[in-house]
Amino acid sequence: MGKVDTITKKYIENPIVFADAFNQFLYHGEQKINPARLTELDATEIVVPYGGNGAGVPEQKYRDVLKLLYAMTDGQTAYCVMGIENQAEIHYALPVKNGVYDFLQLSHQVSKAANAHRQARKDAKSRQTDNRQEKEEPTDGEFLSGFWKTDRLIPVVTLVIYFGSDSWDAPLSLKEMYSSADSVILAHAPDYHVNLTAPKEMSNDEINNFHSNLREVMLYIKYSKDKQTLNNIVKEDLRFQSMERQAADVINVVTGSKLKYPEGKGAVNMCLAIQQMREESEMKGAILMCKDLGVSLAETIKRIAEKFQLSESESSETVKQYW
Repeated sequence: MGKVDTITKKYIENPIVFADAFNQFLYHGEQKINPARLTELDATEIVVPYGGNGAGVPEQKYRDVLKLLYAMTDGQTAYCVMGIENQAEIHYALPVKNGVYDFLQLSHQVSKAANAHRQARKDAKSRQTDNRQEKEEPTDGEFLSGFWKTDRLIPVVTLVIYFGSDSWDAPLSLKEMYSSADSVILAHAPDYHVNLTAPKEMSNDEINNFHSNLREVMLYIKYSKDKQTLNNIVKEDLRFQSMERQAADVINVVTGSKLKYPEGKGAVNMCLAIQQMREESEMKGAILMCKDLGVSLAETIKRIAEKFQLSESESSETVKQYW
């Protein structure tokens, strides 16, 4: 797993951010999903879907392709997040891949129900109970499927979060992927729609529906290629002046901003970090220009100290870094 995957996965694992992503997408920011009620789902187990002769398809195969980051449940719904970090990683068959994954999750629920029924019947038989409910035999259809008529599935909702600043240009449904066909055929062909959160596709009002610092992350990514607008937003929005380090790390790595801020657990002032990055870039350019013009190392250190109001030791350390 690369650095970007590691940082974004750790960020999404935060139940507050995780719940916020779904509350924004599903409920327009209304706090319906309580992060305190979420529990982690196993994101690595192998699931074998229906198949004859024991032929199953490892679920991990699809997770590797999709880069599924995290899955949680509140007991009512299974919520899954898949992260995509840049344009190069957009999967143009995503409706198929996500659909397979979701149905694997549902198939796993059916298998668990079947196992539970078998175990219950086995336990009832061993106890030789007279309880009619425990001894009641399934119908032929229930026995064949392993799924009782009264059983119900927990819905699976997969949300794709695109941590890129470009527009999304991949299909979001199976119907977009089908070749031209009779409209009657298409009306009865299976469909699957990808749930997508992508900064470029969202209005600022939609982004403001986030309650966690996912709001600042999405805003920064959206305008990361528009330096003037980004600069204005970061300067005017007070939440950027005291941002949690984890969110700042996500911004830094997914946008390649190369921001520098002090190590530790304290809040990050993104406005100051951007200013320092620009000053460092300007210093580097001045140093390289002096070197190209044949200015001596000692004279360059002196000039940089004067121009950027640094001590001689600070200037010497900076100049030697780029000399």
